[in-house]
Amino acid sequence: MTIQKKAEAKLPTHWGDFSVIAYEDEAKDEEHLLLYMGDLTNDSLLRIHSQCLTGDTLYSLKCDCGSQLAMALERIASEGKGMIIYMAQEGRGIGLVNKIRAYELQDQGMDTVEANEALGFAADERDYSYCKEILSSVNISSVKLMTNNPRKINGLEEVGIKVTERVPVQIDPNKHNENYLKVKADKLGHMLTDSD
Repeated sequence: MTIQKKAEAKLPTHWGDFSVIAYEDEAKDEEHLLLYMGDLTNDSLLRIHSQCLTGDTLYSLKCDCGSQLAMALERIASEGKGMIIYMAQEGRGIGLVNKIRAYELQDQGMDTVEANEALGFAADERDYSYCKEILSSVNISSVKLMTNNPRKINGLEEVGIKVTERVPVQIDPNKHNENYLKVKADKLGHMLTDSD
């Protein structure tokens, strides 16, 4: 196991009282979190959320990340049980500076996939094996996955975590992220439905 549990604490939020476990991958100098409410059991709700400083912290309207995180926290709190793996894989794994470089290219007319590829990255660089290690550390082998992304479902199943149900996490588009969401559906296969 490359990821080690380092600390666990209570984490009260606007949505309710959660607990949080911090993990560290010393080889890659990355830190990941497991945020949870209620008992940790199989077939619980799970959101795998990649760190998005611009969306989660700065409330950027260019993406749907912060809104999806809030929606997941609210859903878990309403059910009284569930988990969020917060992965230190900013910008689908390309890092913060490269993400801003990708934004710069998007400002010049590229879409999110074209921008990542122009910088020499795949459209999505994330590694879901971390999720298997984190879930195994709390004896979880099956989940109800909150996602619109079929790659997350495949990624989890490829590392041995069974996805028993997909729970959509879809937000209404705004004028800043309409094209971004369209690209996610058209080029990355995200399962989005029209909001009208």
